[in-house]
Amino acid sequence: MTTEAPAALEPAAPEVKRYERQKLTATIANTLLSLAALAVAALLLGPWIDGLVRRVTGSNDWLRLVVIGFVYASVLELLTLPVSFWSSYVLEHRYGLSNQTFGRWVWRRVKGYLIGGPVGLVLLLGLYVLLWYGGAWWWVWATAGWLLVTLVMGQLLPTVILPLFYKVTPLDDVPLLERLRRLTAGTGLKVEGVYRLGLSADTKKANAALAGLGRTRRVLLGDTLLSEFTPEEIEVIFAHEVGHHVHRHLPKMIVAGVALAAAGFWLVDLVLHQSAHALGYAGFDDPAALPLVLLVLTGLGLILAPAQNAVSRFFERQCDRYALDRTGLTQAYRSAFLKLARLNKADPDPHPLVVWLFDDHPPIRERLAMADQAACGLALER
Repeated sequence: MTTEAPAALEPAAPEVKRYERQKLTATIANTLLSLAALAVAALLLGPWIDGLVRRVTGSNDWLRLVVIGFVYASVLELLTLPVSFWSSYVLEHRYGLSNQTFGRWVWRRVKGYLIGGPVGLVLLLGLYVLLWYGGAWWWVWATAGWLLVTLVMGQLLPTVILPLFYKVTPLDDVPLLERLRRLTAGTGLKVEGVYRLGLSADTKKANAALAGLGRTRRVLLGDTLLSEFTPEEIEVIFAHEVGHHVHRHLPKMIVAGVALAAAGFWLVDLVLHQSAHALGYAGFDDPAALPLVLLVLTGLGLILAPAQNAVSRFFERQCDRYALDRTGLTQAYRSAFLKLARLNKADPDPHPLVVWLFDDHPPIRERLAMADQAACGLALER
Protein backbone atom coordinates (compact mmCIF):
# COMPACT_ATOMS: atom_id res chain seq x y z
CA MET A 1 0.00 0.00 0.00
CA THR A 2 1.08 3.56 -0.61
CA THR A 3 2.40 5.14 2.56
CA GLU A 4 3.20 8.67 1.55
CA ALA A 5 0.59 11.45 1.58
CA PRO A 6 0.65 15.11 0.65
CA ALA A 7 1.85 17.27 3.50
CA ALA A 8 -0.70 20.06 3.13
CA LEU A 9 -3.82 20.97 1.23
CA GLU A 10 -2.96 23.55 -1.38
CA PRO A 11 -5.56 25.77 -3.08
CA ALA A 12 -7.28 23.97 -5.92
CA ALA A 13 -5.29 23.92 -9.15
CA PRO A 14 -6.92 25.58 -12.18
CA GLU A 15 -7.44 22.11 -13.65
CA VAL A 16 -9.44 21.02 -10.58
CA LYS A 17 -11.53 24.19 -10.64
CA ARG A 18 -12.20 23.69 -14.34
CA TYR A 19 -13.16 20.02 -13.84
CA GLU A 20 -15.56 20.80 -11.00
CA ARG A 21 -17.08 23.71 -12.95
CA GLN A 22 -17.68 21.57 -16.03
CA LYS A 23 -19.19 18.71 -13.98
CA LEU A 24 -21.51 21.20 -12.29
CA THR A 25 -22.47 22.69 -15.66
CA ALA A 26 -23.42 19.21 -16.89
CA THR A 27 -25.55 18.58 -13.80
CA ILE A 28 -27.38 21.89 -14.18
CA ALA A 29 -27.85 21.39 -17.93
CA ASN A 30 -29.40 17.94 -17.50
CA THR A 31 -31.66 19.19 -14.72
CA LEU A 32 -32.89 22.13 -16.79
CA LEU A 33 -33.41 19.96 -19.88
CA SER A 34 -35.49 17.46 -17.92
CA LEU A 35 -37.49 20.17 -16.17
CA ALA A 36 -38.17 22.06 -19.40
CA ALA A 37 -39.24 18.91 -21.24
CA LEU A 38 -41.61 17.91 -18.46
CA ALA A 39 -43.07 21.42 -18.26
CA VAL A 40 -43.72 21.59 -22.02
CA ALA A 41 -45.29 18.11 -22.01
CA ALA A 42 -47.36 18.69 -18.87
CA LEU A 43 -48.66 22.17 -19.70
CA LEU A 44 -48.89 22.10 -23.51
CA LEU A 45 -48.37 18.80 -25.31
CA GLY A 46 -49.70 16.12 -22.95
CA PRO A 47 -53.21 15.75 -24.45
CA TRP A 48 -51.83 15.87 -28.01
CA ILE A 49 -49.23 13.17 -27.25
CA ASP A 50 -51.98 11.10 -25.63
CA GLY A 51 -54.01 11.38 -28.82
CA LEU A 52 -51.12 9.93 -30.82
CA VAL A 53 -50.69 7.11 -28.33
CA ARG A 54 -54.38 6.24 -28.47
CA ARG A 55 -54.03 5.50 -32.18
CA VAL A 56 -51.82 2.59 -31.16
CA THR A 57 -53.37 1.48 -27.86
CA GLY A 58 -57.04 2.24 -28.39
CA SER A 59 -59.07 2.54 -25.19
CA ASN A 60 -56.95 0.12 -23.15
CA ASP A 61 -55.82 2.31 -20.22
CA TRP A 62 -53.18 -0.17 -19.02
CA LEU A 63 -51.51 -0.36 -22.41
CA ARG A 64 -51.84 3.39 -22.83
CA LEU A 65 -50.13 3.95 -19.49
CA VAL A 66 -47.23 1.68 -20.40
CA VAL A 67 -46.73 3.31 -23.81
CA ILE A 68 -46.96 6.84 -22.39
CA GLY A 69 -44.43 5.92 -19.68
CA PHE A 70 -42.08 4.49 -22.32
CA VAL A 71 -42.44 7.58 -24.52
CA TYR A 72 -41.57 10.05 -21.78
CA ALA A 73 -38.76 7.91 -20.37
CA SER A 74 -37.24 7.63 -23.84
CA VAL A 75 -37.58 11.34 -24.61
CA LEU A 76 -35.97 12.35 -21.31
CA GLU A 77 -33.15 9.86 -21.81
CA LEU A 78 -32.44 11.01 -25.36
CA LEU A 79 -32.47 14.67 -24.31
CA THR A 80 -29.98 14.19 -21.50
CA LEU A 81 -27.81 11.43 -23.02
CA PRO A 82 -25.34 13.73 -24.85
CA VAL A 83 -24.63 15.77 -21.73
CA SER A 84 -24.44 12.61 -19.59
CA PHE A 85 -21.92 11.08 -22.01
CA TRP A 86 -19.85 14.27 -21.99
CA SER A 87 -19.88 14.38 -18.18
CA SER A 88 -19.40 10.72 -17.31
CA TYR A 89 -17.09 9.66 -20.14
CA VAL A 90 -15.46 12.56 -21.99
CA LEU A 91 -14.63 14.71 -18.97
CA GLU A 92 -13.49 11.77 -16.83
CA HIS A 93 -11.02 10.76 -19.55
CA ARG A 94 -9.98 14.34 -20.28
CA TYR A 95 -8.91 14.83 -16.66
CA GLY A 96 -7.28 11.42 -16.26
CA LEU A 97 -9.87 10.04 -13.85
CA SER A 98 -11.31 7.17 -15.91
CA ASN A 99 -10.12 3.69 -16.86
CA GLN A 100 -13.40 2.94 -18.64
CA THR A 101 -13.51 1.92 -22.30
CA PHE A 102 -16.28 3.23 -24.52
CA GLY A 103 -17.70 -0.26 -24.85
CA ARG A 104 -17.84 -0.68 -21.11
CA TRP A 105 -19.56 2.71 -20.75
CA VAL A 106 -22.21 1.66 -23.27
CA TRP A 107 -22.72 -1.74 -21.65
CA ARG A 108 -23.13 -0.20 -18.19
CA ARG A 109 -25.71 2.16 -19.64
CA VAL A 110 -27.58 -0.76 -21.24
CA LYS A 111 -27.53 -2.67 -17.96
CA GLY A 112 -28.98 0.40 -16.29
CA TYR A 113 -31.86 0.36 -18.77
CA LEU A 114 -32.40 -3.39 -18.32
CA ILE A 115 -32.62 -3.01 -14.54
CA GLY A 116 -34.14 0.43 -14.22
CA GLY A 117 -36.74 -0.13 -16.93
CA PRO A 118 -38.61 -3.00 -15.24
CA VAL A 119 -38.29 -1.34 -11.82
CA GLY A 120 -39.66 1.92 -13.21
CA LEU A 121 -42.52 0.07 -14.91
CA VAL A 122 -43.51 -1.65 -11.66
CA LEU A 123 -43.45 1.70 -9.83
CA LEU A 124 -45.51 3.35 -12.58
CA LEU A 125 -48.14 0.62 -12.60
CA GLY A 126 -48.28 0.61 -8.80
CA LEU A 127 -48.80 4.37 -8.71
CA TYR A 128 -51.72 4.28 -11.12
CA VAL A 129 -53.29 1.26 -9.42
CA LEU A 130 -53.49 3.46 -6.34
CA LEU A 131 -54.69 6.48 -8.34
CA TRP A 132 -57.46 4.39 -9.92
CA TYR A 133 -58.49 2.25 -6.95
CA GLY A 134 -57.05 3.87 -3.80
CA GLY A 135 -59.76 6.43 -3.28
CA ALA A 136 -59.23 9.88 -1.80
CA TRP A 137 -56.38 8.62 0.39
CA TRP A 138 -54.40 7.05 -2.45
CA TRP A 139 -51.40 9.22 -1.61
CA VAL A 140 -51.21 7.69 1.89
CA TRP A 141 -51.09 4.20 0.39
CA ALA A 142 -48.52 5.42 -2.12
CA THR A 143 -46.34 6.64 0.75
CA ALA A 144 -46.60 3.23 2.43
CA GLY A 145 -45.68 1.62 -0.88
CA TRP A 146 -42.66 3.89 -1.20
CA LEU A 147 -41.48 2.80 2.25
CA LEU A 148 -41.78 -0.84 1.19
CA VAL A 149 -39.83 -0.16 -2.00
CA THR A 150 -37.11 1.62 0.01
CA LEU A 151 -36.73 -1.33 2.38
CA VAL A 152 -36.69 -3.92 -0.41
CA MET A 153 -34.18 -1.98 -2.51
CA GLY A 154 -32.01 -1.52 0.58
CA GLN A 155 -31.85 -5.30 0.89
CA LEU A 156 -31.21 -5.93 -2.81
CA LEU A 157 -28.76 -3.14 -3.64
CA PRO A 158 -25.54 -4.66 -2.23
CA THR A 159 -26.33 -8.31 -2.96
CA VAL A 160 -28.10 -8.24 -6.33
CA ILE A 161 -27.83 -4.89 -8.08
CA LEU A 162 -24.33 -3.63 -7.26
CA PRO A 163 -22.55 -6.87 -8.33
CA LEU A 164 -24.11 -6.44 -11.77
CA PHE A 165 -22.04 -3.28 -12.24
CA TYR A 166 -18.91 -3.93 -10.16
CA LYS A 167 -16.88 -6.93 -9.11
CA VAL A 168 -17.54 -7.48 -5.40
CA THR A 169 -15.33 -9.92 -3.47
CA PRO A 170 -14.76 -10.57 0.26
CA LEU A 171 -11.78 -8.69 1.66
CA ASP A 172 -9.01 -11.19 2.34
CA ASP A 173 -6.53 -8.93 4.13
CA VAL A 174 -6.65 -10.55 7.61
CA PRO A 175 -4.69 -7.88 9.54
CA LEU A 176 -6.82 -5.12 8.02
CA LEU A 177 -10.00 -7.05 8.78
CA GLU A 178 -8.97 -7.33 12.43
CA ARG A 179 -8.39 -3.58 12.58
CA LEU A 180 -11.82 -2.90 11.15
CA ARG A 181 -13.64 -5.42 13.33
CA ARG A 182 -12.21 -3.81 16.45
CA LEU A 183 -13.85 -0.55 15.41
CA THR A 184 -17.31 -2.15 15.44
CA ALA A 185 -16.93 -3.52 18.98
CA GLY A 186 -19.52 -2.05 21.32
CA THR A 187 -21.39 -0.21 18.58
CA GLY A 188 -24.05 -2.84 17.95
CA LEU A 189 -23.16 -2.75 14.25
CA LYS A 190 -23.56 -6.14 12.64
CA VAL A 191 -22.13 -6.38 9.16
CA GLU A 192 -22.38 -9.41 6.91
CA GLY A 193 -18.81 -8.76 5.82
CA VAL A 194 -16.24 -6.34 4.48
CA TYR A 195 -15.90 -6.40 0.69
CA ARG A 196 -13.55 -5.16 -1.98
CA LEU A 197 -15.46 -3.14 -4.57
CA GLY A 198 -13.89 -3.23 -8.03
CA LEU A 199 -14.00 0.44 -8.94
CA SER A 200 -10.66 0.50 -10.77
CA ALA A 201 -12.11 -1.03 -13.93
CA ASP A 202 -13.97 2.25 -14.39
CA THR A 203 -12.34 4.98 -12.34
CA LYS A 204 -9.21 6.12 -10.54
CA LYS A 205 -11.30 7.74 -7.81
CA ALA A 206 -11.43 6.27 -4.30
CA ASN A 207 -14.58 5.58 -2.31
CA ALA A 208 -16.12 3.53 0.50
CA ALA A 209 -19.65 2.90 1.73
CA LEU A 210 -21.82 1.19 4.31
CA ALA A 211 -24.58 -0.48 2.30
CA GLY A 212 -27.55 -2.76 2.83
CA LEU A 213 -30.19 -3.38 5.47
CA GLY A 214 -30.43 -6.11 8.07
CA ARG A 215 -28.62 -9.27 7.06
CA THR A 216 -27.33 -7.76 3.83
CA ARG A 217 -25.51 -4.89 5.53
CA ARG A 218 -21.87 -4.77 4.53
CA VAL A 219 -18.93 -2.41 4.20
CA LEU A 220 -17.65 -1.78 0.68
CA LEU A 221 -14.12 -0.53 0.19
CA GLY A 222 -13.08 0.49 -3.30
CA ASP A 223 -10.02 -1.34 -4.61
CA THR A 224 -8.62 2.07 -5.51
CA LEU A 225 -8.83 3.03 -1.84
CA LEU A 226 -7.28 -0.26 -0.68
CA SER A 227 -4.31 0.17 -3.03
CA GLU A 228 -3.61 3.86 -2.36
CA PHE A 229 -4.32 4.30 1.36
CA THR A 230 -2.46 3.10 4.44
CA PRO A 231 -4.14 0.79 6.99
CA GLU A 232 -4.48 3.75 9.38
CA GLU A 233 -6.16 5.87 6.71
CA ILE A 234 -8.54 3.03 5.83
CA GLU A 235 -9.28 2.61 9.54
CA VAL A 236 -10.33 6.27 9.78
CA ILE A 237 -12.52 6.01 6.69
CA PHE A 238 -14.11 2.82 8.02
CA ALA A 239 -14.75 4.51 11.37
CA HIS A 240 -16.54 7.28 9.49
CA GLU A 241 -18.87 4.68 7.97
CA VAL A 242 -19.44 3.13 11.40
CA GLY A 243 -20.43 6.60 12.57
CA HIS A 244 -23.45 6.48 10.27
CA HIS A 245 -24.66 3.45 12.22
CA VAL A 246 -23.85 4.87 15.64
CA HIS A 247 -25.77 8.06 14.91
CA ARG A 248 -28.63 6.07 13.31
CA HIS A 249 -28.44 8.04 10.11
CA LEU A 250 -29.99 5.34 7.93
CA PRO A 251 -33.29 5.12 9.87
CA LYS A 252 -33.40 8.91 10.01
CA MET A 253 -32.89 9.14 6.24
CA ILE A 254 -35.61 6.56 5.64
CA VAL A 255 -38.03 8.52 7.82
CA ALA A 256 -37.12 11.74 6.01
CA GLY A 257 -37.52 10.02 2.65
CA VAL A 258 -40.98 8.75 3.60
CA ALA A 259 -42.00 12.24 4.80
CA LEU A 260 -40.77 13.71 1.51
CA ALA A 261 -42.66 11.04 -0.44
CA ALA A 262 -45.84 11.81 1.51
CA ALA A 263 -45.48 15.53 0.75
CA GLY A 264 -44.83 14.79 -2.91
CA PHE A 265 -47.79 12.47 -3.37
CA TRP A 266 -50.11 14.83 -1.49
CA LEU A 267 -48.97 17.71 -3.70
CA VAL A 268 -49.52 15.57 -6.81
CA ASP A 269 -53.07 14.87 -5.60
CA LEU A 270 -53.70 18.58 -5.06
CA VAL A 271 -52.29 19.68 -8.43
CA LEU A 272 -54.03 16.93 -10.39
CA HIS A 273 -57.42 17.68 -8.88
CA GLN A 274 -57.09 21.43 -9.44
CA SER A 275 -55.35 21.51 -12.82
CA ALA A 276 -55.93 18.30 -14.80
CA HIS A 277 -59.21 19.36 -16.45
CA ALA A 278 -57.98 22.90 -17.12
CA LEU A 279 -54.93 21.51 -18.95
CA GLY A 280 -57.05 19.28 -21.18
CA TYR A 281 -56.74 15.94 -19.38
CA ALA A 282 -59.74 13.65 -18.85
CA GLY A 283 -59.33 13.63 -15.08
CA PHE A 284 -56.89 13.61 -12.20
CA ASP A 285 -56.09 9.92 -12.80
CA ASP A 286 -55.67 10.19 -16.58
CA PRO A 287 -52.41 8.46 -17.70
CA ALA A 288 -51.95 11.33 -20.16
CA ALA A 289 -51.22 13.58 -17.16
CA LEU A 290 -48.10 11.54 -16.25
CA PRO A 291 -45.74 14.43 -17.18
CA LEU A 292 -47.65 16.66 -14.76
CA VAL A 293 -47.07 14.07 -12.00
CA LEU A 294 -43.37 13.92 -12.84
CA LEU A 295 -43.11 17.72 -13.02
CA VAL A 296 -44.59 18.13 -9.54
CA LEU A 297 -42.34 15.46 -7.99
CA THR A 298 -39.22 16.76 -9.76
CA GLY A 299 -39.96 20.36 -8.85
CA LEU A 300 -40.55 19.53 -5.21
CA GLY A 301 -37.32 17.55 -5.11
CA LEU A 302 -35.36 20.49 -6.51
CA ILE A 303 -36.92 22.92 -4.04
CA LEU A 304 -36.12 20.70 -1.06
CA ALA A 305 -32.67 19.62 -2.28
CA PRO A 306 -30.74 22.36 -0.41
CA ALA A 307 -32.39 21.36 2.87
CA GLN A 308 -31.67 17.68 2.21
CA ASN A 309 -28.04 18.51 1.39
CA ALA A 310 -27.72 20.53 4.60
CA VAL A 311 -28.95 17.57 6.65
CA SER A 312 -26.56 15.25 4.80
CA ARG A 313 -23.60 17.58 5.46
CA PHE A 314 -24.56 17.64 9.16
CA PHE A 315 -24.57 13.84 9.21
CA GLU A 316 -21.17 13.72 7.51
CA ARG A 317 -19.71 16.11 10.08
CA GLN A 318 -21.03 13.89 12.86
CA CYS A 319 -19.30 10.90 11.26
CA ASP A 320 -16.05 12.80 10.81
CA ARG A 321 -16.09 13.73 14.49
CA TYR A 322 -16.89 10.15 15.42
CA ALA A 323 -13.98 8.83 13.31
CA LEU A 324 -11.56 11.24 14.98
CA ASP A 325 -12.79 10.44 18.49
CA ARG A 326 -13.00 6.68 17.92
CA THR A 327 -9.57 6.21 16.34
CA GLY A 328 -7.54 9.15 17.65
CA LEU A 329 -5.69 9.02 14.33
CA THR A 330 -5.69 12.72 13.56
CA GLN A 331 -2.78 12.60 11.11
CA ALA A 332 -4.22 9.58 9.31
CA TYR A 333 -7.54 11.42 9.03
CA ARG A 334 -5.76 14.42 7.50
CA SER A 335 -3.72 12.37 5.07
CA ALA A 336 -6.77 10.34 4.02
CA PHE A 337 -8.70 13.46 3.04
CA LEU A 338 -5.67 14.97 1.35
CA LYS A 339 -5.42 11.85 -0.77
CA LEU A 340 -9.12 11.92 -1.52
CA ALA A 341 -8.80 15.52 -2.70
CA ARG A 342 -5.90 14.58 -4.96
CA LEU A 343 -7.29 11.33 -6.37
CA ASN A 344 -10.83 12.61 -6.91
CA LYS A 345 -9.84 16.10 -8.08
CA ALA A 346 -12.09 17.59 -5.41
CA ASP A 347 -12.19 21.35 -4.99
CA PRO A 348 -11.33 22.02 -1.33
CA ASP A 349 -12.87 25.51 -1.47
CA PRO A 350 -16.08 25.44 -3.54
CA HIS A 351 -18.24 28.55 -3.62
CA PRO A 352 -20.66 28.62 -0.64
CA LEU A 353 -23.63 28.84 -3.00
CA VAL A 354 -22.47 25.68 -4.79
CA VAL A 355 -22.14 23.91 -1.44
CA TRP A 356 -25.59 25.05 -0.34
CA LEU A 357 -27.33 24.04 -3.56
CA PHE A 358 -25.52 20.88 -4.64
CA ASP A 359 -23.10 19.37 -2.12
CA ASP A 360 -24.14 16.63 0.29
CA HIS A 361 -20.65 16.48 1.87
CA PRO A 362 -18.78 19.34 3.56
CA PRO A 363 -15.82 20.87 1.68
CA ILE A 364 -12.57 19.04 2.32
CA ARG A 365 -10.87 22.08 3.85
CA GLU A 366 -13.68 22.30 6.40
CA ARG A 367 -13.24 18.61 7.21
CA LEU A 368 -9.51 19.08 7.68
CA ALA A 369 -10.18 22.02 10.02
CA MET A 370 -12.12 19.61 12.22
CA ALA A 371 -9.00 17.45 12.49
CA ASP A 372 -6.93 20.51 13.44
CA GLN A 373 -9.44 21.34 16.18
CA ALA A 374 -9.29 17.76 17.44
CA ALA A 375 -5.50 17.86 17.50
CA CYS A 376 -5.56 21.12 19.46
CA GLY A 377 -7.98 19.57 21.92
CA LEU A 378 -5.68 16.60 22.47
CA ALA A 379 -2.71 18.92 22.95
CA LEU A 380 -4.60 20.93 25.59
CA GLU A 381 -5.61 17.77 27.43
CA ARG A 382 -1.97 16.75 27.65
